[in-house]
Amino acid sequence: PSSIGGVEALLKTLPGVSSANELSAQYSVRGGNFDENLVYVNGIEVYRPFLVRSGQQEGLSFINPDLVGSILFSAGGFDAKYGDKMSSVLDIKYKTPKRFGASANFSLLGGSAHFEGKSKNNRFSFLTGIRRKTTQYILGSLDTEADYKPVFTDIQTFINYEIGTDWSVSFLGNISNNTYQMVPKNRDTEFGTLNEALKLTIYFDGQEIDTYKTYFGALSSSYHPNDKLQLKFTTSAFRTLEQENFDIMGQYWLYQLDNSLGSDNFGDVKYDRGVGTYINHARNSLNATVLNFQHNGIFNSKEANIQWGFRVQKEEIEDKISEWNLIDSAGFTLPHTPDSVGYENPVLQAPLIVSVNDLLKTTIHLSSFRNSAYLQYSKDIGNFSLTSGFRGNYWSFNEELVLSPRVSLACIPNWEKDVVFKAAAGIYYQPAFYKELRDFEGNINSEIKAQKSIHYIVGADYLFYSWGRPFKWVSEIYYKQLENLIPYKVDNVRIRYLSNEIANGYATGIDMKINGEFVPGIESWASMSVMKTEEDIVGDYYTDGNGNQKEAGFIPRPTDQRVNFSLFFQDYIPRNPSYKMHLNLVYGTGLTFGPPKS
Repeated sequence: PSSIGGVEALLKTLPGVSSANELSAQYSVRGGNFDENLVYVNGIEVYRPFLVRSGQQEGLSFINPDLVGSILFSAGGFDAKYGDKMSSVLDIKYKTPKRFGASANFSLLGGSAHFEGKSKNNRFSFLTGIRRKTTQYILGSLDTEADYKPVFTDIQTFINYEIGTDWSVSFLGNISNNTYQMVPKNRDTEFGTLNEALKLTIYFDGQEIDTYKTYFGALSSSYHPNDKLQLKFTTSAFRTLEQENFDIMGQYWLYQLDNSLGSDNFGDVKYDRGVGTYINHARNSLNATVLNFQHNGIFNSKEANIQWGFRVQKEEIEDKISEWNLIDSAGFTLPHTPDSVGYENPVLQAPLIVSVNDLLKTTIHLSSFRNSAYLQYSKDIGNFSLTSGFRGNYWSFNEELVLSPRVSLACIPNWEKDVVFKAAAGIYYQPAFYKELRDFEGNINSEIKAQKSIHYIVGADYLFYSWGRPFKWVSEIYYKQLENLIPYKVDNVRIRYLSNEIANGYATGIDMKINGEFVPGIESWASMSVMKTEEDIVGDYYTDGNGNQKEAGFIPRPTDQRVNFSLFFQDYIPRNPSYKMHLNLVYGTGLTFGPPKS
C-alpha cells in the first residue's frame, strides 16, 4: 500500500532509481529524467500522459498490479531487443490464469477488483481488472487549502485463445478516464532562513479542471511451428485525449516574520513586505494517436539463441495551446506590451491593454512514421554467457537513421562461492517524440537530432547464506557518456525542454543492493546509490564581476542527486503469518536548483 501503489512504488526502492514526488508514479534512473524510461506490457510499449504538470494530477499508471505475472527491470546496459530510450527498461508480462480466481481491495484511496479464469478445455483464458482511485484525503494535507476532487478510473482486460497447440491469439485492452478538479481557497507557506524568515499568504478565486482519457488496444498472434522457433505478430493502437483548463486568481501578501530569538513575538508577522495579484489562465488540449505493427521472432538451438524483430509506427499529434499569466503588483501590471491581450472598454470605446507574461497561443499538428528493427545473438561458451546485437531506428520527421550496437558478458568462475561477474556496453539513442521538439514559445524544432548515451557497466552478484537463509548482494559501477542532449527544466513532474539548445554531459556512480530473508520465509532488501551527473550546454556563458564573458562549463543536471538510500522491510506475526506489515523508507540528498528563469 502507498499513495500511488503498484509496481512503480517498488521500483523506487531499487538501486539507481530515485523519485522526489510521493504522489507520482514517475521515476528517474541514474541521472535520467521521466521521459527516458521504457515501459513494456506484454512486449508492447506504453505511454504516459503528456500534459500532466504535478503528481496530484497524474492518476493511475497503465500497469495493473493485480494482473502482473512477471517483472524485469534494468537500470542500464539492456539488450538490443529493447527500444530507443537512454536510461532504463521495465518489462511487464501479464499472467496466464490456471483456474478461476478473483480479488478485491478497498481503502480510503479507492479500490480495485480483478477476475481471472480458464475454460475447461484450457484453450481460453481471461484477465480483467477494474480500478478506482482518489487522493482527496491526501491532497487535503497540502499547503494549498482547496476542494480537491480527483477521480481516476480504468478497466483493463487480457484475453488469450489457443487455436491449436502451436497457434494462439491474444488481446490486451485498456480504457482510462482521469479527472482532476480543484477549487483553491487559500495558502499559507513559511519559508526562508533564520536571518530571512518570510511567510506567503494567498487567497484564491477560480478553479482547475483537467481530464486525461486514454484508449489502448493490441491484438497479437503467436505461432510455434516447433520447439526451436517462435513467431509473434502484433498490431496495436493508442489514443489519448487530454484537456487542461484553469482560471485561477491569487491575491497574495508577503510578510516578514519576527526572527529575534529573545522576542515574545518570535515567528509572528512583523510587517508586510508586499502585496499583489496574479491570474493564471489555460485552455490547452492535446490529442495523440499511435498506430503500429510489429513482428518478433526467436530461434533457440543448442548452439545459440537468436532474436529479431521490426516495428512500423504511425504517429499523429495535434496540440492546441492557449495560456497566459498576468502579474499585478501595487496596483499596476508589469509592462509587456508585445504580448498584451486587448479588449474593448465600454465607457471609453477604446481598447484597454492588460499586460501579461508567458502568453502562448499556437496550434501544432505533427504526423510522422517511426520504423525500427533489431537483431540479437546469445551464446554460452564455457563459464561465459555472451549477448550481442544491434538495433536501428529511422524517423521520417527529421529523416534521421541511428544504429545502436550493444553487448553484454557474464562469467561464473569455478569458485566455491556463488559469484557472477557482469559487464555491458552499448550505444543508446533516444529520438525525440513530441515534448522534446516544442520550445517555450510553442514552436517546433524540425532540425532536432536524437540524444545519445553510451553505457559502460561492470558489476557482480554474490549469493551467500547467513543464519541458514539465502541472501544476495548486487553491485554495479557505471559511466554514461551523454551527447547531443536537450537541456530541460523540471517543475514537479512537468519537463520543459530547451529544444533549441544542445549539451554534452556524463553520469557516473555505483549502485548496491542486498536482499534476502532477514525474517525467515519473507524477503526484504536495502539499496544505496551514489551518483553524479553534469552537462555542458554548448554556447552558454556567464558574466563575471569585471564584465567579462566566460564559458559556464559543466553544471549539475536537474536530476543530480548524490546519495539515495531505500529500505523495504517485511515482517509478520510468528504464530499467525497471515498478519503482515512492511516498512518502506526512501531517503535522498538534496536536488540541484537555481533562481527562476536562470
